Amino acid sequence: MSASNSIALEARDLTRIYGRGSEEVRALDGVSLQIRKGEFVSFMGPSGSGKTTLVNLLGCLENPTSGELDLAGRRIFGNGEVVGERDLTRIRREIFGYIFQNFYLIPTLTVRENVALPLAFYRKPGVEGEVEALLKQLGLEHRMNHLPGQISGGEMQRVAIARALVNRPEILLADEPTGNLDTTRTGEIGEILQQLNRSTGLTILMVTHNPDLGRLGGRHIEMRDGRACEA
Repeated sequence: MSASNSIALEARDLTRIYGRGSEEVRALDGVSLQIRKGEFVSFMGPSGSGKTTLVNLLGCLENPTSGELDLAGRRIFGNGEVVGERDLTRIRREIFGYIFQNFYLIPTLTVRENVALPLAFYRKPGVEGEVEALLKQLGLEHRMNHLPGQISGGEMQRVAIARALVNRPEILLADEPTGNLDTTRTGEIGEILQQLNRSTGLTILMVTHNPDLGRLGGRHIEMRDGRACEA
């Protein structure tokens, strides 16, 4: 495999500036990095350091103010070009899976229905039967017909992981995936993510303020004042 084919994401001088009243907030300040396929990268740093902003840009959830982003060699942002919203929606569905601190499960849907929800909007070939397989893999087969309010926080996050994986994404983005969990459940979710990376080669980008969880990644990037450095 050539070096270019092994690059999942490449960012060059990504900058994100927000307006806050008359103040200009430089949330991200010229970040450049490469993410290789199959890497498990932890983004760490204090609140307001830019880690979530960076991962949102890498995951095509936000547009940069300036800079370039290539996804598997394709220019997404940069040189005055921005991929159209329809293409961005397709990229989010086909390439990425997303996990957030808040589980965002629909309370009136069962566990199985929550996991299957992305398939209602887009279904990759060959994913039939993926819902049951994922729930079994994550130890939730006995919870398939339960509502979110009937399961624990750790189980809810495992449901969210299954939902993120159901379309077999190439890249998984996890933004503070254990922020609402206790130490034991945090360890469980960390082990699941680490095992997914090792067993399937799934590329994982994880934002966390938890140093123990962050150390599970094979590569650590420390964010400070909108800038990135290898930890």
